[in-house]
This record gives sequence, structure tokens and C-alpha cells, in this order.
Amino acid sequence: MIMKGIVLSCMRSKENQHNNHMIIKPIGIDSREQASGLIGKKVIWKSPSGKLLVGKITRTHGTRGEVKVRFERPLPGQALGDYVEIK
Repeated sequence: MIMKGIVLSCMRSKENQHNNHMIIKPIGIDSREQASGLIGKKVIWKSPSGKLLVGKITRTHGTRGEVKVRFERPLPGQALGDYVEIK
């Protein structure tokens, strides 16, 4: 089953920014309990040039169904607001 998600932001604090940890909102997931069922699934972002960047859902984020994804290589800034596939 393939789901869609939207890249919201990267993981950051006041001083630091971690570009390979992204916060993603899966479409159709509205609670932490539903989002916890996605832990361990793969996330794929396709760049405009055709490259595929693959990540893995590691944990939930917040109470509205967002998840944290760790990518091997950091996503570029143009990925913010773009769609990803969750497999």
C-alpha cells in the first residue's frame, strides 16, 4: 500500500538544524496512534532530476499524526512542501 505525505520541515532547535531528519505529515493520518503504525516504513522522495532519496520512519512527532523520518542523505531545501511516497 502506497501512501502520500507532505514534507513539513527538518528537525531543528534554536541553534542547530539537522537536514537528514525530516518531519512529514502523512495524508489521511490524524492521530498519534495511527501514525505509530507507520514506524519502520520506507519514505521515498523523487527529485526533479529523477534521483530517489530513501528514508525510514523512526518515530511519531506531536499529537496530530506527523512522523520523523531519517534519510541517508539530507533532503534539499526544494523538498519542503513537496510530496513523498510512504511504502
